[in-house]
Amino acid sequence: MADHGLSALRWAEPPDGPVLVLLDQTRLPVAEEELVVTDVPGLVTAVQTLVVRGAPLLGLAGAYGVALAAARGYDVEEAAQQLAGARPTAVNLAYGVRRAVEAYRRGGPAAALAEARALHREDAQASDRMAGHGRDLLGELLPGGGHQLLTHCNTGALVSGGAGTAFAVVRRVHEEGELRRLWVDETRPLLQGARLTAYEAARAGMPYAVLADAAAGSLFAAGEVDAVLVGADRIAADGAVANKVGTYPLAIMARHHEVPFLVVAPVSTIDLETPDGAAIPVEQRPSHEVTELRPGVPVTPVGAQAYNPAFDVTPPGLVTAIVTEVGVASPVDRGSLAALCSRTRTAMS
Repeated sequence: MADHGLSALRWAEPPDGPVLVLLDQTRLPVAEEELVVTDVPGLVTAVQTLVVRGAPLLGLAGAYGVALAAARGYDVEEAAQQLAGARPTAVNLAYGVRRAVEAYRRGGPAAALAEARALHREDAQASDRMAGHGRDLLGELLPGGGHQLLTHCNTGALVSGGAGTAFAVVRRVHEEGELRRLWVDETRPLLQGARLTAYEAARAGMPYAVLADAAAGSLFAAGEVDAVLVGADRIAADGAVANKVGTYPLAIMARHHEVPFLVVAPVSTIDLETPDGAAIPVEQRPSHEVTELRPGVPVTPVGAQAYNPAFDVTPPGLVTAIVTEVGVASPVDRGSLAALCSRTRTAMS
């Protein structure tokens, strides 16, 4: 497992019983503080308040949450329902829960923990493979090197057991000396780009700059973006991609300016049971995330209403390719995604 200097989630066994230790992502980059979770309600709250976040890491949190419930004597089936429903859009959360529950049914608490640890290893390995596939694809699409890449939200080691998804590709490009600049969308309203991606880029020594989300259009117009790389929280069977709100406008601008738009995500993020983008449940976040700069500091008139979807959905026709650990889907359609998932099932059988 690659060591990227960050441990966003780890299992620990102090004398008074097992716990999950989470790097509190709501405190970054100001402070690197850990939150110790001893029970399922605490983990659900941590997921909902974005202490722990990002599709692959939510899968790990779900699996370890089931193991925690089993070790602490909870009703595992009830705990699994609570965990899986904590954030409805992120399909990896339910995937991790399901794998650990199935293991628990076969072999009890020890089996649930072993499955969570196996998923953790798999995620790190998938991250490395996605980085390789994404780097190869960029080499084909953008011969010559010196890339200026634009990303949205946060997709690095903070959301993964490895180097991440889209950010893992950027890291590989940087390590090979081919990154001219990483453009980091600030990602309103919670600034996961400005707070988290910039934090990871700085740690990695990357050349980067943060921009207001609304400034991306001027970058495209100036020819300063060679490719867009984003992650995903759910990919429907037709290739529609649910990702952090603000992704869809980037895809439209990329298409207008003939810039490749790449989605990087593990195969577990592809949900063949969700037929299309319209069927993806989109989480609505609390209004105060938009109406307050921070708790108690309003930026709108008292009583103002806010529209605050956590995600938007990008149609498959705007996606150049979907990069996974088992290969690349391009063009993005039902057939190419079904083929990727079939390849995964064959590898596991």
